[in-house]
Amino acid sequence: MSELVRRLHERRMQAWRSAKAILDRADGERRDLTTAEEAEFDAHKELVEALDARMQELIEKERRAKETQETFAKILGQEPGARNMTATDTMLAAEFRDRIARNSREPITVEWRDARSGFQPGIERRSITTGTGGGLTGTTFFNRLVMHLTEMSAILAAGATVVTTETGEDLVIPASTALSTASIVPEGAQIPMSDPGVAPVTLRSYKYGFLVQVSGELANDTAFDLLDFLAREAAQALANGAGAHFIAGTGSGQPSGVLTAATVGVTGAGPAPTADELIDLYHSVAEPYARSQAAGWLMSNATLAAVRKLKDNQGRYLFDVDIPPGTGAAGTLLGRPVFVDPNMPTVAPGAKSILFGDWSRYVVRSVREMRFERSDDFAFDRDMVTFRALWRVDGALVDTTGAIKSFIGGGA
Repeated sequence: MSELVRRLHERRMQAWRSAKAILDRADGERRDLTTAEEAEFDAHKELVEALDARMQELIEKERRAKETQETFAKILGQEPGARNMTATDTMLAAEFRDRIARNSREPITVEWRDARSGFQPGIERRSITTGTGGGLTGTTFFNRLVMHLTEMSAILAAGATVVTTETGEDLVIPASTALSTASIVPEGAQIPMSDPGVAPVTLRSYKYGFLVQVSGELANDTAFDLLDFLAREAAQALANGAGAHFIAGTGSGQPSGVLTAATVGVTGAGPAPTADELIDLYHSVAEPYARSQAAGWLMSNATLAAVRKLKDNQGRYLFDVDIPPGTGAAGTLLGRPVFVDPNMPTVAPGAKSILFGDWSRYVVRSVREMRFERSDDFAFDRDMVTFRALWRVDGALVDTTGAIKSFIGGGA
């Protein structure tokens, strides 16, 4: 059951209990209802009926959305859980409409769900009016927005571990840097010391956010579901903003990027890797990391174009275009999924253009979840509805002993 339906059910039960209390009180006193009690009882009864109808409508929409998703999945040959227009997307749109209808300022939680995670920085403000899209309020406007596509941060899809906390104080994660070693001890000899190495990694809570303002005319008159689009676009923008730092962040005033923490696995003879160098990079990672379910490759789309052309000694391409179901990967390389991230450097001398390893060792700390909140008062004088998207998050590679290694391009 969705969060919105759950809250409506709670309100329904509260109204039902209030109505029942009126009847019980009159029955206990062996009398009829007074005029005031009858009016109060009727009000509670009408509210119960209205909430019942609203819940039934939302449940029916969720059912239809699920059936539509499964139908499209069959047509496209995807797994039933593949993400297109999911019931979650539909329920988000319903929550937005409910907030506006009730003039409510309750925050809307946008959950970030990713198949493998098991998940521009700063403040940006834009105003969207009916003139922004060149007349989107016309009666003949098509009822669907043709949304442009953009590459998204892939570190969450690659399998990063997501830790969600209720509060934003510093979170210290102890990480081992060395293990104890044992050796043969002769009889009567002193047993040697061998302490494991442990280093703390501190994750903070950097706030990413931006504002979007929508005119009342645009919100009410557009033929397509603008608010559903804004909700999904906000989640994508927040993930991309933080994702850029998950890759290349300095760790000072921003998340610590994996490029900074990853150890060097292979230095190429040239800027682009050869087939043998990719095999060497794979095997430079310790076997427990390489066989992990979260093991995979990360590179830019331009680098992937070069990698796809590589062949083995028998003329077979190393890259396989078969996409593992539910991973969001571009394909596989040496049996492991390949993820494309626009924040990764392209092949160049000295560039860490390819990463391989166990992505569960990169930890993303999220304070609660992404938030999308609405205000009618912020721009009241211009009849603008303001939406605020926020995410408090940090990230770091907690295992720096070689869980993720890089390919560095050699001289030209």
